[in-house]
Amino acid sequence: MFESYEQAKMSILESEIHQQPQVLQHLLDEETAPVRRLVGQLRGQFQYVMIAARGSSDNAARYAQYLLGAQNHLPVALATPSLFSIYAQSPKLDGALVVGISQSGQSPDIIEVIETGHKQGRPTLAITNEANSPLAQAAEHRILLHSGIEQAIAATKTYTASLGALALFSALLANDPKRLDDLQNIPDLMQRAITGIYASLPRVERYRYMSHCTVIGRGYNYSTAFEVALKIKELTRVVAEPYSSADFRHGPIAMVRDGFPVLLIAPLGMVYRDLEGLIAELIVLDSELLIISDEPTLLEHAALALPIPSGVPEYLSPLISVIPGQLFSMALAQAKGLDPDRPSGLRKITETV
Repeated sequence: MFESYEQAKMSILESEIHQQPQVLQHLLDEETAPVRRLVGQLRGQFQYVMIAARGSSDNAARYAQYLLGAQNHLPVALATPSLFSIYAQSPKLDGALVVGISQSGQSPDIIEVIETGHKQGRPTLAITNEANSPLAQAAEHRILLHSGIEQAIAATKTYTASLGALALFSALLANDPKRLDDLQNIPDLMQRAITGIYASLPRVERYRYMSHCTVIGRGYNYSTAFEVALKIKELTRVVAEPYSSADFRHGPIAMVRDGFPVLLIAPLGMVYRDLEGLIAELIVLDSELLIISDEPTLLEHAALALPIPSGVPEYLSPLISVIPGQLFSMALAQAKGLDPDRPSGLRKITETV
């Protein structure tokens, strides 16, 4: 493939992957004070969170289920937008903070959920990159991503900015200065993750004929499994199925045979031992292991080791652990002779009803 990725001309996608530390820092600089005021207005006004989203934004919503559940003790439900739009049979939203996440803010079904929340007298919040979008205008409150124009079809910087916006909201809602300090350290760790992964990318050539794989995470990184699988599907045409390590054991592990590719997201944290145990099972099954982790002894088991920096709090690790998955997907697309900036059959803004 490339002798040196640093010397190769960057695609638009790769350039936007590299922008992620600066985008997150810009978001924190611009939105910390407004979000602090926002949570002051919202505190005590809701008992749970209902989130409407699609695509990568829906994967950010999966992160919110763990983040707000564990760190703020709030139940988080994922909306079923078709109930609001096509069926026109919206559920009662008593007690909800209704949130829409969309980088473009254009999708009619997500907007419909926000408008229904407003009609039912519930507080509404848009997390979006477009301040003048229909979603931002429909919501009572908004958190802007400050990502600049995202030109690549596959979302990268708007995804991690959405995670960062949720983490900022969670920390300020909890009035937890330590967590805010932790978040301020993430842009530097993101930069280290980007720089540190390039030594591994030439080995991605090994997978140029791969047609299927599974991607596994658990806990906070359940969302990462879904997002990495989505990037692989979007950019490489590989059938990539995401699972939690628990769900994978409940049937899908039967797929595994000699050389079956499994990509695992396994940073240190509360679910690490479970993933370590699954890796031991997969070794017995002679699976082809690709591992994203900050634990060197675990990476030794990988046919392709994708290291991330150590010292990242588990609840913020999805902002870091997704980066090797983004770059792996980009490199695999290039190895297959595909254009990572223009994946076939996709367009940047998808409007669903």
